[in-house]
Amino acid sequence: MTLDTRASDADRQRVVEQLQKHTAVGRLTLDEFTDRVGVVYNADTLADLARVTSDLPAPPEKPAAVRRDLLAMFGIAAVTLLLLALYMAVTR
Repeated sequence: MTLDTRASDADRQRVVEQLQKHTAVGRLTLDEFTDRVGVVYNADTLADLARVTSDLPAPPEKPAAVRRDLLAMFGIAAVTLLLLALYMAVTR
């Protein structure tokens, strides 16, 4: 896909979500956000969309290891609660 490819509604929505995140952390004012969203919804190509966020850092990706670690901790906690419940049921 090249930058002269026509932008889809999903492409526009993705850029608006990025702009929302940048506004939430203070990189954009509400006026800047509003102006840029207007440009996004009038964008014809991916190049038009890229220009809207060209001065902003790329959004950080959550590493898969962090998600995997959280899932493992949740699993361990669930098993611990189950074993505690079984222990309490047996010792009554």
